[in-house]
Amino acid sequence: MEKTSDACQGASKVAIEGSEREAAAKVAKTEASVDEKVATEVTKQEKVATEATKAGVVIEASKQEMEKVGATEKDDVLSDGDSPFPSLGLPWKTGLNLFVLNLSCVFKLDKLGKEILNIAIPASLAMAADPLASLVDTAFMGQLGKSEVAAVGVSVAIFNQVSKVFIYPLVSVTTSFVAEEEAIISSDTEEQEVGDLETAKSTVHTASKQIPTPSADCANACKETESEKPQKSAKRKKFIPSVTSALIVGAILGIIQAILLIATAKFCILLMTGGKPSRLMRKLAVRYLTIRSLGAPAVLLSLAMIGVFRGFKDTKTPLYATVIGDIMNIILEAIMVFGFRMGVTGAATAHVISQYLITLILFFKLIHRVNVIPPSIKSLKFGRFLGCGFMLLARVIAVTGCVTLATSLAARHGDTIMAAFQISNQVWISTSLLADGLAVAGQAIIATSFARSDYYKVAVSTARVLQHSLGIMPHCLAWGFLTLWSWHFRQGFRCHCSSSSVYSGLQTVNSVAFVFDGINFGASDYTFSAYSMVAVATVSVPCIIMLSGRNGFIGIWFALAIYMILRTLASTWRMGTATGPWAFLRKS
Repeated sequence: MEKTSDACQGASKVAIEGSEREAAAKVAKTEASVDEKVATEVTKQEKVATEATKAGVVIEASKQEMEKVGATEKDDVLSDGDSPFPSLGLPWKTGLNLFVLNLSCVFKLDKLGKEILNIAIPASLAMAADPLASLVDTAFMGQLGKSEVAAVGVSVAIFNQVSKVFIYPLVSVTTSFVAEEEAIISSDTEEQEVGDLETAKSTVHTASKQIPTPSADCANACKETESEKPQKSAKRKKFIPSVTSALIVGAILGIIQAILLIATAKFCILLMTGGKPSRLMRKLAVRYLTIRSLGAPAVLLSLAMIGVFRGFKDTKTPLYATVIGDIMNIILEAIMVFGFRMGVTGAATAHVISQYLITLILFFKLIHRVNVIPPSIKSLKFGRFLGCGFMLLARVIAVTGCVTLATSLAARHGDTIMAAFQISNQVWISTSLLADGLAVAGQAIIATSFARSDYYKVAVSTARVLQHSLGIMPHCLAWGFLTLWSWHFRQGFRCHCSSSSVYSGLQTVNSVAFVFDGINFGASDYTFSAYSMVAVATVSVPCIIMLSGRNGFIGIWFALAIYMILRTLASTWRMGTATGPWAFLRKS
């Protein structure tokens, strides 16, 4: 029994010793694992500290590079030999000095020059595309006869003049407001980025202090916490109140315009023509205007979005959309007019389809760039939007009143005179709008500069676009284009194209007038723009009536020349007196 007991005790002792050895082995293994994790974590933290130190160097270098780039950009804006804003020699007694400011650098491709061209060239092409498409429309109708040309001319004049009443305030206000809000948001973003750089730099000094000391708690420290896990944050789209406001206003105005024109199409044609044209011409005109009016909502929406993209200084997107739509219009019109023999009905239908295509393209591009859903109705700021819009509405009524009156008087002289006026007017508009791209560039840049209180850039940008407008000689293009184009039409009204000598000589005046419009809108000088245009219309309307009665077709164009000259002189006076937004020129 004693032997058995001793054997059991021996076996128990061996078992205990085996258990102790296993426990010791487990402890050793655990300690080795902890030591390995601690070593790994220390290595990680040392690597983080090293990377943080490198990041500090990179951040400092980036900051210096940003300062260097900023200085370079400023040097680019300032032409060679120029100095900062105070060197303008302010105060000035007159703003006419802007016509000659940095004149030797007018064609210099510095940062400002490139910025103007990048905005102006696509904008000019986009704006010229629609009148050029209308010229093709006129050419197609010219193959059918004078009644078709006159009918389309009267209908297009009515549609465009009514559209301008809504479009011009909408696009102009949208461009300026979006440019201002974009500039403010961008400035806030830049300040935030500078703050982030400073914050990142300060973390470099504390990174090395966060390396944990090897201890028994390192095993827990090695575990990745929820807050340390990388988080994927989607890039949020900016919300700009003017964008959504423009879309809402554009849609409402488009529906109103469509209903208005469809309901009053016959009355508008009779009012425009005075009842003198043939019954066939009036019938075709009513049909064309009614169908074309169905595209009014798309026209207003697309132009509202074009104003938004201009505010972003992006004129390429509207150009691409417009070109695609106009090409589609020409193809469909050729098929419907000559293939299906639909006449003016086919031409109007093609316009409507192409306009909705342009609207869809622009809308999909826009929603990929900004957030168009407002957080609340109050954030839309309709008050400011509509207030400035109504001021420009008065201006547009004055402008369209003069042009519509001229078209109406031409129509009262018969189908032949109206057809000739339509050809001349389309060529005049097409060549004039080539200069309007400078107005868009000036408006976007000047609105942004005023929002940032960068008065130096306001001055040099104004000077540059005005000098470009004086350097453009589009009247040569107008004369040559009209000479070639007139051969396309029948001998019956080709002789009336001799009026090209009048309006081709107006192109330089037109260029300055259109550029001044962009400058005034960029400076948010809407009140002066409205009142001055009403005054110009008050003088121009009697001239149009009187000269039309005495000199007929040529008299109408001489009256329009007086109208454009007065527009240019009014804006020149505003800037020359250094009043309103130009008052900063009088300050030292």
